[in-house]
Amino acid sequence: MGITSASAQSAPATAPPRPVLTRTIGRTGESLPVLGLGTFLTFDMLPGAPREPLRAVTKIYIDAGVRVVDTSPLYGTGEVSVGNFMSCMGVTDQMFVSNKIWSTGDYLADESHALRSYEQSRLRLWRDKIDLLFCHSLVNVDVVLPTLRAWKKEGRVRYIGASVHENDYHAILASLIERDLVDVVQVNYSIFNRGAEDRVLKAAQDKGVGVFINMGLEKGRLHKITAGRPLPDFIRETGASNWSQFFLKWVIGNPAVTTVLAATSSPDHASENIGALHGALPDQEMRQRMVRHMEGIPGFTSLASMPWYPDKATMYQGVIRRSQAALRQRLS
Repeated sequence: MGITSASAQSAPATAPPRPVLTRTIGRTGESLPVLGLGTFLTFDMLPGAPREPLRAVTKIYIDAGVRVVDTSPLYGTGEVSVGNFMSCMGVTDQMFVSNKIWSTGDYLADESHALRSYEQSRLRLWRDKIDLLFCHSLVNVDVVLPTLRAWKKEGRVRYIGASVHENDYHAILASLIERDLVDVVQVNYSIFNRGAEDRVLKAAQDKGVGVFINMGLEKGRLHKITAGRPLPDFIRETGASNWSQFFLKWVIGNPAVTTVLAATSSPDHASENIGALHGALPDQEMRQRMVRHMEGIPGFTSLASMPWYPDKATMYQGVIRRSQAALRQRLS
């Protein structure tokens, strides 16, 4: 039975939830939101350090409809935080978790190292099964991918893939797609670095392979050169209201892209990012116009020479940065 007219008149008006943009993971038929939570560096904290901003970032994403989180045992304490936050929020089984394997083994075809890494990830994330496992940075790919295929057959993982974050490896990644060896790939792609278009994205679309995007915001470098600049008026028709949404919507505007991963430790930045989940997406003509606009901004063409997370050298001081600093000191 519906509510009575009196109840309807007295009930407070609530706005209907905004629809979230989704894409299908290639040929799998499963749909995911176009925005996911990345965790490299941003979620790596020294044990005992305050994690409330990270918890807030996670909640903002999840409350907005994000259900994809990408992490890795290589990301310092990132897995620990992700697992804890999901569990405390009661959403562990509702999330689509992508993770990574970086493994060799004691001898050729030895899976013991990979299996140990997988079991450690399950414990940290408190998951019975990992949704998606990438062979990270193509490490030992000729052994790891067959291992992952066996795990998929045995029910340990749902989907398998390979990930890269440098253009030099795009040809190898495309070859894996073309040989039907992966369900999903993860690749670097942004309005600045469009190299994945040459072969990877086209192959993925042709083969029905899902695509996760890393470095869509270029590790803070795109924001550095646009700081203090107003958005161009022409972008308003896409619903973008800040530079984060400008850059993310440009990536999502490519129909080959399934989900773009956006990492941050700032709740304010998380609130900006989630706007990319809604509204219109730029078509090819608009995306070309966006590129031309960026090419007119000083510093854009030389972005690659800028360090990651400029002006944030003291941030993200977790176990990764601590180990990197210790190694530099030993070599000095």
